[in-house]
Parts: sequence; structure tokens; C-alpha cells
Amino acid sequence: MSDPNDSSVKVPPGAHLDLAGEMSYGEYLGLDELLSAQHPITDEHDEVLFIIQHQTTELWMKLMLHELRAARASVARDELAPAFKMLARVSRIFALQVHAWDVLATLTPSEYLTFRDKLGKSSGFQSHQYRMIEFILGNKNPVMLRPHAHHAARAKAVEAELVAPSLYDEALRLLVRRGFDLPRDHVERDWREPYVKSPEVERAWMAVYRDPKAHWDLYDLAEKLVDMEDSFRVWRFRHVTTVERIIGFKRGTGGTQGVGYLQAMLQTKLFPELWDVRTAL
Repeated sequence: MSDPNDSSVKVPPGAHLDLAGEMSYGEYLGLDELLSAQHPITDEHDEVLFIIQHQTTELWMKLMLHELRAARASVARDELAPAFKMLARVSRIFALQVHAWDVLATLTPSEYLTFRDKLGKSSGFQSHQYRMIEFILGNKNPVMLRPHAHHAARAKAVEAELVAPSLYDEALRLLVRRGFDLPRDHVERDWREPYVKSPEVERAWMAVYRDPKAHWDLYDLAEKLVDMEDSFRVWRFRHVTTVERIIGFKRGTGGTQGVGYLQAMLQTKLFPELWDVRTAL
């Protein structure tokens, strides 16, 4: 074994080797805490994969929330250029997460069953960050506060997104500021309620798509939203197929119908008029 103090050992030129009292890579990233956050409840080899898969997904969701909140605020301020970058980044994260399912899909039904019963009622269905992403994107449902009622801080964070305008709500308010006539109950309403599509909103987007040059930033915003929802749909679909591959049509640990519930969610349209306008054009 090489002696690190041997002067004959080649060292990359300029490399900082003495980091006593300095900011190091591990300290900056909090790696001691991060890498010690995996606590398997069984001795099964494959449980570590299951834990890390879900923990890394939560980290990416944290970044998506950071980007989506900033994008929503930018749209509210009529600052669309920064929002475009943020929404594009979210689309890329969804695309990355699609391939993350490929790793989890290496977990066979037999391997998962060795520790599934030890998970109790815990389920990805209960992810408060995922719920906040859905709320920011407009898929509101007050019932979804209930799985978080036992944890005050999480419940407060989820409720804050439930009562706030969604990203799409802010896009519609932007249309009004740009002179489009939209129903008042679509731009000033109880934000806790699910969005209901409107023919007036579709006509407004139709005008944008029929004359992109006159409304270029709105046109670009619409396409960024469609890009993001498209990526989200692919991520959801891959989720369904991975779950079916591992547990078939068993009920989920969180009590849902598992694959059946996930398949139903595939029918949700976050920005319905932006999809309907493609038929109407």
C-alpha cells in the first residue's frame, strides 16, 4: 500500500490535500448526515435499494418544489424568462426520474416480498413533497391533507400549497393582465378547489397559438407547461409499469388499489385547455 506521506507519490498539481479547518466536499454536502440516513428495518439485501431509490426521489422533488415555486412567483411578476429556465429544469428532472424507475425495476417480486410486510402502512402515496408538487401544478384535493395530519410541520406545508394559486392559475391571471377576457371565477376563486376547464380559457390560448409572433412569450410559456406535463405523464406511466412489475395488482401498502389507483391518475390533465387547443386549432 502506498504511503500518503511518500514524496515520490504523484499528486495532482495544485490539489488541496490539507483541509483541516477548511470547507471540504463532504462538509459542504453534509455527507455524514446524508449517507447515514438509510435505516433498513430488515437484514434483506434489497431493502437498501428500496430506501435509496425513494430518498433520492425525495431529494429531486425538493429541487422541483424549489424551481416550481420560483417559476410561479416569476410568472406572477410578469418575469417570464427566468420561469422558462426553471420549468425546463423541472421537465429534465422528470425525465431523469423516468430512468430511475429502471433501477427499482431490478427488484423482483420475490425480493420485494422479503421485506414488504415490514413497511407497515408507509407508502409513497404519503409523500408530502409529491403532494405539494401536484398542488402547485393544479391537481388540488383537500382530502389529501389528511395523510399528513399527524405531522404538524408537513401538514402546514401541504396546506399552504393547497390554498395558494397554482402555477396554471398564475398563468391565467397573466393572460388577463395581457388583455384576454377570462371568467372571473377562473382568476379569483377558492384555490383549494380543483380547476375546471373553461371554453373562454381555451379561446384565449387559441388566440396565442394562432398568432405566436404577437404573443411570443405567452406562446413559449404554454409550450413550457406542456413540455413539463408531458414529462410528468411519462414519469407517472413508468411508475405504474414498475409497480405492476413488482407487485402486480395487489393493494398498496398505503391502502390504495395500487396499480388501479395509479392508472386512474394517468387520466388527470393539469393544463387541460393547452391540450384541447391542439384539437381545436
